[in-house]
Parts: sequence; C-alpha cells; structure tokens
Amino acid sequence: MRVLVLGSGAREHALVARLAGDRDVGELVAAPGNPGIGRLARTIPVDSADVDAVIALADREQIDLTVVGPELPLSLGIADRFAAEGRLLLGPTAAAARLESSKAFAKAFMARHMVPTARFHTCVSLEEALDAVQREEFGAPVVLKADGLAAGKGVVVAEDAESAERAVRDAMEARKFGAAGDQLVIEECLQGDEVSYFCLCDGTRGVPIGTAQDHKRIFDDDRGPNTGGMGAFAPSPLVDAALSSRVLHEIVEPVLAGMADEGCPFHGFLYVGLMLTASGPKVIEFNVRLGDPEAQVVLPLVDEPLLPLLVAAATGNLTRRAVTLGHERFVGVVLASRGYPASSSSGQPIRGLDAAEAIPDVAVYHAGTGKRGGELVTAGGRVLTVVGRGASYSDAIANAYAGVDKISFEGMQYRRDIGKKALKGGS
Repeated sequence: MRVLVLGSGAREHALVARLAGDRDVGELVAAPGNPGIGRLARTIPVDSADVDAVIALADREQIDLTVVGPELPLSLGIADRFAAEGRLLLGPTAAAARLESSKAFAKAFMARHMVPTARFHTCVSLEEALDAVQREEFGAPVVLKADGLAAGKGVVVAEDAESAERAVRDAMEARKFGAAGDQLVIEECLQGDEVSYFCLCDGTRGVPIGTAQDHKRIFDDDRGPNTGGMGAFAPSPLVDAALSSRVLHEIVEPVLAGMADEGCPFHGFLYVGLMLTASGPKVIEFNVRLGDPEAQVVLPLVDEPLLPLLVAAATGNLTRRAVTLGHERFVGVVLASRGYPASSSSGQPIRGLDAAEAIPDVAVYHAGTGKRGGELVTAGGRVLTVVGRGASYSDAIANAYAGVDKISFEGMQYRRDIGKKALKGGS
C-alpha cells in the first residue's frame, strides 16, 4: 500500500518510523514532513491543513491510505472531504473531531452520555465567566479551558479567585488564545494521578493500544507554565488490566456509542486524558489523534504490524478485541528551544544527533527542525524527542538521558526528571 502521513512533528516522525518497518507498506509519503521524516519517507512540502492541496497530493501520488497526525486538518473536515472523494483516511469527521476542537461540546457530550468527568460551567461571555469565578462556583483551585484549539496551551489551573479572574480576562478580553477563547469552560479541579489512555477506533469498536504519562509543565517537579508536553513514559504503571477494562467499558464504549447515535461515528485514534480520582477514573479531556510526546513512547509498545490495524479502523473492520503489546518500557525526553513555551529561538545548529542515535536502545524523533545549507538547525519550540527503551523504567530513563547528553544546541532546555514518576509504581 502507498501511505501518506500528514504532519511535521515528532508524533508524525514516530508514525512514519513505525510504518517503515511494516512489510505491507509499499511507499511512504509525508506532507510536509521534516528532516528526520525525510530519512524514512518521501517528503512533499504541502501544508497538512490545506485540504484541497492534500486531496490533490493523494490523487497525484495514488495514495491508498492517509493517516492524519495533527488535530487541525481533522477539525477542518479533511476526513469528510476524503470520504466524499472516495479516498481512505484514518481520522474522525469534523463533527466527531469536536471532542477535541470544542471543550464545550465535549463536556456537554459527556453530560448527555453519562461519561464521568469534572463538574463544569460553560461561559459564553466575559461577564458570565467573571461571575462564575468570583462566586468560586467550584472552589479553589479551579480549571479554566479555552473552548477551541489552542496548541495544548489553553488550560489554566488557577489557585485562587484573583488568578482565575486574570485567566478569564486573558482569554476573553485580551484574547490570548484568539477565537479559541470565545467560550470558556470552568470546571472543578480533580485530584489524583493523570494518565493518557489510547484506543484505535473503527466507528463502533475501540481497541486499547497503550497508556502513558505526560509531563506538561516546563520545569522539573511539575513547575512553571504548561507546554505542549516536555516528555512522557509508557506504559503507565498505574493502569493494570482491571483499570484498563473499566476505562474501556465506562468511558470509551459510551463515547463511541454516543458518537454513533448522534450521527458522527468515530474513526481513528482516541486519546483519553484521565484523572484517577478516589471515586474512579474521570475524563480531563479528549484528543482525536495521537498525543505528542506520547505517540513517541506508545507506538513502540505495539508489537505487531501497524498498517493492518490502521486500515481496519479506517474501513470499520476492527474486529480484534486486543492488540499485542510488548513488555519493554519507553521514556521520551523533549528538547526545547530557548524561550519555550512563550516563544522559540530558531536557526540554532544542532550537534551530536548521530552520536545519540548510535546508542543502543535510543531513538530520536524530529519535531521543530529544519535545514540551512545542509546543516540541521532548530525550527520551533519543541525541537527533538529522545526516547530510551529498556526492560525496566530505570533502564529506559538511563538510555534516554544518555542520548540527551550527546545532543546540544544553543538555548537547549529540557526536564531532568522525566520518568521518575514511573519508579514509584515499578522499576
């Protein structure tokens, strides 16, 4: 099969790397890709959010299956357009993608279908939102979420009413997140451990493909502002077979049934962000695609050919009840540029990549990289994800940071505690 992967980040690099080893993959094409992806697939400089251009590319290249990495093309309806053209694509329709593209829709949907989540109030005006936080409707701390897509940065955990009011004004008055902040979801702050749970879905069925734990804050010990993710490890030692089954039956299956009942069956990767509370798992958020950096540590868990699973999900024929998962541990450390997440410094030469990749059980995935005169340089906030593999979490952590130690670029920043949480639940 000829396969097209849309996107340009480390998530897409991980997808391409995983597919490159499948015997049924004839040619791999990526749009727009990045320098790391370009070593494994033919890259074509087409914007993944330009739906017309992507359709033209799929026609020209006679693509058999298109796999969408980022959320934006899905929210723009690329799956709808491909279906109308009779082309196979893995990813939800725009209506189904509202699980991620609209926090207000997702919360109302969960309420309709009795999916466990935090209590919430959706505010459509500045006055309504200010009244909600001034009344401390959900106590303190309180969570504020921009309704629309905000590149993983539209969530604020406010410790008191004053900081909550400031967050409301930033979103709805100063328009920090643009149109994404036109509505604001205010909800109670759940307490517990946070886990990422991934399923591959075919419209009616969902098959778990792994769990992970992400590290959102920029600094060690979960300090500083939220980012798109500074690292992850997989699988999560907090999720055993019993808990996985509970999440599948209490959350994933009601979501898939509800989406089908509402006329928008869900095909593709479903990411369930969970809080493991004292009263059971509750949904923090959904993503309608693989997470980043979680994809870099979850995809290697799948211990069987990936392409047949993707085709089965896209065609509604995912009859499997389980996917074979390996027993190794994976830890991914994100290397970010100076100023991230508020800004980024581009054009800095990257050194030591070959030395890092030469270490056994280390893989490096490109995110914000580019080429300048044949030299690899930084080209974004999150630059690389260095993943270590090991029989234990300790081994995986050691391998990941051995790789990190070989790489350098001016202004490089990264967390030094990725994976330590896993040691509490298993080494």
